[in-house]
Order: sequence, then structure tokens, then C-alpha cells
Amino acid sequence: MGIQDIIEGKKQWRAHMARVKALPPDYQIVYKEMQKYLFKVGPIDLPDGPLLPGIVDFFEEGVAAGKGVLELIGTDVAAFCDDLVKDSPTFADVYQESISGEPGTAEK
Repeated sequence: MGIQDIIEGKKQWRAHMARVKALPPDYQIVYKEMQKYLFKVGPIDLPDGPLLPGIVDFFEEGVAAGKGVLELIGTDVAAFCDDLVKDSPTFADVYQESISGEPGTAEK
């Protein structure tokens, strides 16, 4: 990964966060909570994958339709997030696999 890749990634992230800041306050609060949750338990490809921009797209459609954020996702934000990543390998899965090996053996 070169410096240009890093710069481009930062530009994309800033553009993404500008879209989040353009959402109504209740959507922003829920998005930030989802983001925190997903960064803890989410898929390995979360930072570079389409999940976070897809959530913003979904929220923008909800705003355009005049719906409240909880009408879109329900009241259990964690369950909604878990459903989004249910088929993706997560850091928790990798950790679980790493500790389920035989004691004293190194995995490569």
C-alpha cells in the first residue's frame, strides 16, 4: 500500500463521513452506534468493504421516504447489525479459531 492509496482511502472516508453528517441527527446517532458496534464485532473487510457505505445509502433512502431511523432498522440496533454480517467472517471468528487449536502449537 503506497502513499497514494492511503491518501485516496482518506479522501473516500472523509466523503463517506460527510454523507453521514448530512443525515438527520437521529440517523447520525444510530449510524455512529452501528459503526462502533461493527468495528468491534464486524467483518474483517469492514473498513474497505461496501457495508458502511451501504448503510448510508439505506439511511438516505429512509430519509427521502420520510421514515424514522427506528422504522427502518427496528429497536434492536445490535440485532440489525448482526443480521448484516451473519455470513461474513469476523474478527471474533478468527480469534475463536486461533484459541481452539491445541495448546502449545503455533498456527501458521
